[in-house]
Amino acid sequence: MGPPRRDRVQPQPRSRLPQTPDRQEEGIAAVEGTRAQRLMNEIRELKAKRNAVLLAHNYQPAPIQDLADFCGDSLGLSIEAAKTEAEVIVFCGVRFMAETAKILSPDKTVLLPDRWAGCPMADMITAEQLRDLKQKHPEALVVCYVNSTADVKAESDYCCTSANAVDVVRSLPMDRPILFVPDQHLGRFVAQQTGRDLILWPGYCPTHVLIGEDDIRRAKEQYPEAVVIAHPECSEPVKDLADALLSTGQMLGFVRKSPARRFIVATEVGMLHPLQKVRPDAEFLPAGSRGICPNMKKITLEKVLASLTDLQFPIEVPEDIRRQAERSLQRMVEILPEK
Repeated sequence: MGPPRRDRVQPQPRSRLPQTPDRQEEGIAAVEGTRAQRLMNEIRELKAKRNAVLLAHNYQPAPIQDLADFCGDSLGLSIEAAKTEAEVIVFCGVRFMAETAKILSPDKTVLLPDRWAGCPMADMITAEQLRDLKQKHPEALVVCYVNSTADVKAESDYCCTSANAVDVVRSLPMDRPILFVPDQHLGRFVAQQTGRDLILWPGYCPTHVLIGEDDIRRAKEQYPEAVVIAHPECSEPVKDLADALLSTGQMLGFVRKSPARRFIVATEVGMLHPLQKVRPDAEFLPAGSRGICPNMKKITLEKVLASLTDLQFPIEVPEDIRRQAERSLQRMVEILPEK
């Protein structure tokens, strides 16, 4: 036997130095940016062919907001849906918003890019529950927050958004009781602003109630000079700590006029994007890390493209419900918030 065999060590190919995490992230971001731009270009081309309009809520992901023909709050989106001349409305939001567009524009094709993009608050009251409540309070007028299903709107006298809820309630006769559904937190805010004794339903926004009093206090300890702006869907302890209670559309107007350079924002984190666009010189800080609506984030560029390509997923509202709901929605869009 000869000496033990020694396997030759094969020379290894020269490899590049490993990338640093920062360079890896830059590379990933570049690839994602290129892909996003390609998707956006395809969507624009298809949108033109379909004679479509893209409406997006302020809580949508930033690329969706930037691509939209109109980006705004529920009131602004409802007004745009009612007046658009496009044949197709692609609604980048949640189901009740797309239903609202269909109710106001019944001859249009209204698409929701993700069929499962719902709203837990809207599901917290049914038409049957509202009918039972009306039987207990037969003299009452029903004011329904737009965050509700079509059949609940059909059972209501007035709809409202967070932007005009106070003005809607102020317009109602003082001698009539008012049922306010489904959001108890917005309802309490409206009651405080109007002095009216509202009968509230115990609904709430799961995302907004995750923003806690401790989140605001911690942020203020770190940035004592920051102005706190909060949505009326927040819980009472959070609202008590806010400098201003505003709808998302009102937040944009507020920060445009404010001399402040730093804001703590107590609403869904998607709102930071439009705020930064109108005040690039200011800093906007989320109130904690939990204010993320998973349903709003279900809409992606890929789903928007698929929706336009195959006209998926169309929203339908039964005509009898649509006609009844349209009445309360028309009253909503006619009552604009005071400047």
